[in-house]
Amino acid sequence: MSQRVVILGAGESGTGAALLAKANGFDVFVSDQGSIKEKYKTELRSESIAYEEGVHSTDFILNAQLIIKSPGIPDKAEIIKSAKSKGIEIIDELEFAFRYLKGKVIAITGTNGKTTTTLLTYHLLKTAGFNVALAGNVGESLARKVAKENHDWYVVEISSYQLDGTVSFRPEIGILLNITPDHLDRYEYKMENYINSKFKLIQNMTSANQFIYYADDAVTGTQVSTRNITVNKIPISLKDKSTPAHYDGAQMVFNLGAQPFSISQSDTTLKGPHNLINTLSAVTAVFFAGADLGSIKAGLKSFNNAPHRLESVASIQGVEFVNDSKATNVDSVVYALGSFIQPLIWIAGGIDKGNDYNLIKDDVAKKVKTLICLGKDNSKLKEFFGDVVPEILETQTVKELVRLALKAAQEGDVVLLSPACASFDLFKNYEDRGDQFREAVLELKSETEKSLV
Repeated sequence: MSQRVVILGAGESGTGAALLAKANGFDVFVSDQGSIKEKYKTELRSESIAYEEGVHSTDFILNAQLIIKSPGIPDKAEIIKSAKSKGIEIIDELEFAFRYLKGKVIAITGTNGKTTTTLLTYHLLKTAGFNVALAGNVGESLARKVAKENHDWYVVEISSYQLDGTVSFRPEIGILLNITPDHLDRYEYKMENYINSKFKLIQNMTSANQFIYYADDAVTGTQVSTRNITVNKIPISLKDKSTPAHYDGAQMVFNLGAQPFSISQSDTTLKGPHNLINTLSAVTAVFFAGADLGSIKAGLKSFNNAPHRLESVASIQGVEFVNDSKATNVDSVVYALGSFIQPLIWIAGGIDKGNDYNLIKDDVAKKVKTLICLGKDNSKLKEFFGDVVPEILETQTVKELVRLALKAAQEGDVVLLSPACASFDLFKNYEDRGDQFREAVLELKSETEKSLV
């Protein structure tokens, strides 16, 4: 008789787990308390996988030998507590996939920067000719990738939620970028719980594995120095020139093997100090995976980052418009502001997540000539920056926004959408916000060019 596995949640993670479980002979049942997207229902039906939506049927769930839960379902959910009380093993899709993959994993986590680092790492390995898959929070789930075909390497972006559900997960190379307060409602509002979750990345790693971390980050650097870590530690730094991978003020320097090498940021497609961190991390990882220097340098020149991350949309009348809609917290805006020396028209606003704007007050005072608030309630932004920037405007439409920005700007200025806030007051998500901004900018560019004809 086949072992019965129940999968809770039928998004990308849950559906991927269901496909992998079916491929390995399990008796699979999928339960989602919400509605399931049609594309996932079609996949489940095509594989004859039973599912339910809009409810968790306790009797069907609690007769499982194994439960694979969506990362978004917290341990305090009633169905999880009931399963635990019955002694049913509960893991995450990441853990389940790892049990069946045959290649090696490069796992990337951190509060900010992990998507860019993941995409860059994957691109560099792909450019170098590796048989590599991209998975996790960017792209398809790891379980889906493992179910489809075998790869020599898997580059996986993982969140703290996914790490919470791991038991044996052990990357060959792990990258921890930074740890700043985020998702604390999930962790009983205790920063130490969130930190412990991030460090589950290395819980099973050994001295044969490589742990790359950003040593300048206050939390990460301190935690590494105080924890008993047996894995091979590789710090990267923008300050400490003694670290194996660092920035010397002019170039990224790598002392990772017998032959040191250096790379200028101008020889990459990424700008800003935060992308020095991401690039140092990615290059270090792919070096240890076995990529040669020539292919690494070629990959750095051809990399295109994901949308909404300091994405240069267009230049209108000598004014550059930049889409950084992914910057939904103040820490991300710190990096964005640090990426430019030009005068800025800064667009911010949305749903405030308890932001401490003191973190960016000095940079805003030095660089921002106009703040345009994009949100339903802009009172906190206006009150804090009222005496900091010369001009504050506000709007609730993107079409008006780009016109206000162009009017406020002069040739050589940068219009920077880096909101520091969640988007749900006016938009579906940060992607929707960034997409609307890009569309409005391109429309304005077309109008402006026609008027000059």
